[in-house]
Amino acid sequence: MLRACLGSRSYKERTLRKATRCDAGTAAIEFAIIAPIFLFMVIGMIAYGIYFGASHSIAQISADAARVALAGLDETERQQLVNDFIQRNANDYVFVDVANLLVNAHDNVQDGTQFVVSVSYQAADLPIWNLLSGLPLPQTTILRQSTIRVGGI
Repeated sequence: MLRACLGSRSYKERTLRKATRCDAGTAAIEFAIIAPIFLFMVIGMIAYGIYFGASHSIAQISADAARVALAGLDETERQQLVNDFIQRNANDYVFVDVANLLVNAHDNVQDGTQFVVSVSYQAADLPIWNLLSGLPLPQTTILRQSTIRVGGI
């Protein structure tokens, strides 16, 4: 292949033409330059996608638990319903480990007609922190809260 580029010219001409005209191996050089950047971007998208998936799951758990709490007649019963829901269903959500969940369910202090479900998730086990060290990263604790009106209108 190199002979095809060099032809039958003098040594100086061949060297000059080789440097300016021969494109054998250009694709390999371009790939070597672009591939690390492309792979870094793909890994970053996957890692952040996992984090955003976990964040969405925590928000959904909070909202679903608040809806379940509507069936309770008082704060204690609503708290029990929320805790039961979390224990039964939290593992069904994407990227969520029940052992890393902390749930706080209570009546709103300022407005007794509202019930608040706060969910905190320790997301340090997600792969984003192992894959992307050195970049600005989100906090390892995901906090989400849902408020729902109870007791009538």
